[in-house]
Amino acid sequence: MSRIGRKPIPVPPGVKIAIGETLEVEGPKGKLSVPIPKGITIERDDGTLTVKRANDKLAPLHGLTRSLAANAVVGVSQGWTKELDIVGIGYRAEVKGRIATFWLGYSHPIEMLIPEGVELKVEKQTHVVVSGHDKQQVGQVAAIIRALRPPEPYKNKGVRYTGEKLRKKVGKAGAGGK
Repeated sequence: MSRIGRKPIPVPPGVKIAIGETLEVEGPKGKLSVPIPKGITIERDDGTLTVKRANDKLAPLHGLTRSLAANAVVGVSQGWTKELDIVGIGYRAEVKGRIATFWLGYSHPIEMLIPEGVELKVEKQTHVVVSGHDKQQVGQVAAIIRALRPPEPYKNKGVRYTGEKLRKKVGKAGAGGK
């Protein structure tokens, strides 16, 4: 049996759950819905949710559905965050309203529209915090920002996740300036 699929999902107080064709989860941070595949059932006990499957052919969907449901419960109660660091001389970011502007060494600034449900904060012009209630959307926005200027291997300049380990390559052995 799936180790992930059989773990119960604790439901914190203040989170409303409706089970039907989809699992509707509503909390203080927002509202999410998780599709429930055929053959998978979600049962609510006192303060927990359990995901069950009809047969062993549904094992992959069992763990997936449980993970998506758990991420939705955590998202509407606590929220998700991803942090990015901008490294490089003159590299910086700024947020005005729903538009984020990045200066990343190109000849022009890059403007990005922040999607609904995602919040972007810039601290000290080089530290970006992406937060929201949908884990997939927060991760996708963070990945898009990182892709604007991924860290290059020689000087490690660019946008990286906070705490990301990078491999630095050794530069060219020079001719000595002759």
